[in-house]
Amino acid sequence: MNLHARPRTTIAAAVAAVVAAPALLAVGTPAMAAKETTVISGRLDDSTPYRFLVPDDWNGTVFVDLDFAGSATASRTAERLVEQGAAYGGTTRTVTGWNIPGALANQVEALDRFEDAAGEADRRITMGSSMGGFVAAGVAQHYPDAIDGVVSMCGGLSGTVSQWNQKLDTVFVLSTLLDPAGTLPVVGIPDDVKGSIAAWQQRLAEAQQTPAGRARIALAATIGQLPAWSESEPRPEPRDTEAYQRGWYGALAADSLPYIGQAMSSRRTFEALVGGNPSWNTGVDYAEQFAGASPEARRVVSRLYRQAGLSLAADVSQVDDAERIGADPAAVERFALGTEFDGRISVPVVTMSNIGDQISTVAQQSEYQDEVTRAGNAHLLRQTYVEAPTHCGFTDAERVAAADLLLHRLDTGAWHGRETPARMNRVAESFDLGPARFIPFRPDAFNRPYSPDWS
Repeated sequence: MNLHARPRTTIAAAVAAVVAAPALLAVGTPAMAAKETTVISGRLDDSTPYRFLVPDDWNGTVFVDLDFAGSATASRTAERLVEQGAAYGGTTRTVTGWNIPGALANQVEALDRFEDAAGEADRRITMGSSMGGFVAAGVAQHYPDAIDGVVSMCGGLSGTVSQWNQKLDTVFVLSTLLDPAGTLPVVGIPDDVKGSIAAWQQRLAEAQQTPAGRARIALAATIGQLPAWSESEPRPEPRDTEAYQRGWYGALAADSLPYIGQAMSSRRTFEALVGGNPSWNTGVDYAEQFAGASPEARRVVSRLYRQAGLSLAADVSQVDDAERIGADPAAVERFALGTEFDGRISVPVVTMSNIGDQISTVAQQSEYQDEVTRAGNAHLLRQTYVEAPTHCGFTDAERVAAADLLLHRLDTGAWHGRETPARMNRVAESFDLGPARFIPFRPDAFNRPYSPDWS
């Protein structure tokens, strides 16, 4: 990688809240061990810890990451960027949690604290994964003058309200077809979150043992736009109906971070934060949702229903006729603050998604692109895709390549087609940090975009 920011002289040893790197950080590579590295650390106004690694030959570029200070060791991605002369650091989500507005403000405050100690930066970049990727993109919308670029990885960029409406749809279909008595929670998750997760996983495991249950799991996964990919198996061919369905089941209930688990635990957390339920399915046409799914997913579901001897149309009608769930208006307003994306970006943004992500489902990227395009800012956005399963299933090579793409745009003022999979793979392979698996990909249209007319 070539970081072309203005070179810096050696940073002062006696800056506020600074200690030598080995005292706080396990240095993982010989190159980094050979480089003089300073750690700037402290706590923000809300008590959130922050920490930055600053190389002695700092070039003026600084990355801020929501989850950096939560780990005792630096990732190989952070190490490589520091080796190239950038400073890398950030905060944690331990204090803010689902308080996204607070996490956004913390990124800016952490950058300011960094500059108080190290001097003014030439380029301030927000970078992160999962909620960190969401927050990185949110800073661009809410604090456009505070940063120069964004690398958002595996963030649910349809928006807070939007993505959780879609998760509601998935669990609602499962509840209607597999738990018609309504014994398992959909919203209003009880205190015993682990018990709720276990009960749902047991119900889904039982359903997976029957043709009817497998068909209904597939229908719910299709409406929720889940990937048909399990971390324990290769990416399935659409013609392999059984493998395709197993992938859906794995993503939904059986992988190390199951979708149904997050649908219980995170919902319990943010419902408490916003004071009610911010999700609804009043007015949703589930027949239309299914009809808008990808042709390959619809074909697999249809085959499974035929094998089970069930009527797909009857099950969809049953879901459409079920009693709906309404939202608390005040909770919706509070939840939307953190953030519903409107496409109004003024700095370059790189997104990276792996197509088998069961938590930040890849269709959400199409909604983000649509919003940016409608706002007239498509020239500032480049989206990249990786062929891999699991939530945020990237290699360090792919993560550094995403950062390299943004840095090239900031260096030159143009993208020069470097976002193409072939070029991304060449760049990633040059780092010797793991496989490079960028692919051409166009996600399905997101089926639950947020509208202000939600009631």
